[in-house]
Amino acid sequence: MQLDILNIKGEKSGRTIELPEEIFGVEPNNHVIYLSVKQYLAAQRQGTHKVKTRAEVEGSSRKLHKQKGTGGSRKGNLRNPLYKGGGTIFGPKPHTYDLKLNRKVKDLAKISALSHKAKENSIVIIEDINLETPKTKQFIDILKVLNINDKKTCFIIPDYNDNVYRSLRNVPSVCGTLLSDINTYDIVNANVLVFTESAAKIFVEESTEIA
Repeated sequence: MQLDILNIKGEKSGRTIELPEEIFGVEPNNHVIYLSVKQYLAAQRQGTHKVKTRAEVEGSSRKLHKQKGTGGSRKGNLRNPLYKGGGTIFGPKPHTYDLKLNRKVKDLAKISALSHKAKENSIVIIEDINLETPKTKQFIDILKVLNINDKKTCFIIPDYNDNVYRSLRNVPSVCGTLLSDINTYDIVNANVLVFTESAAKIFVEESTEIA
């Protein structure tokens, strides 16, 4: 898949990059994408929900009245789950929602998600951005010339850059991430993927090494 490399003015730089077909041109497997997104969202849950059982709520442990002879139903103490203020029966307890996925499944999910974006022509390659100081307005101007300022964008860089990160973090529609940290959810959740030139070249270099 060959793409033009754009400059920060949104113009073609005259250079192109050939993204490897084994990453951006496979037949997507939608089921593994679903599993990977499900795992990611499950991992975001804290799982700290908790209610008190009858053994944990406050209240007297005295039996309300004798077992027989009253003409009424049998009653224990006030902590009975049937009474207001009593314990909860089979309520939630703290637990983890983590799901296990094999590494190969997660890798296939990312490749499938990237291939989907490639088929939708939703991948943009831009020259490396060098900002002298953090400037959110300057970053928004770059998005405007790329015509993606109104779209959910995943901006991917190869290494941490403090000025770039601090420039994009206040833009609600932009998710900034390192190439090594990219996950299937970020790819699927974005309308457009923007790779810097250095980040895109890593795909080319790794595919060449494998070959």
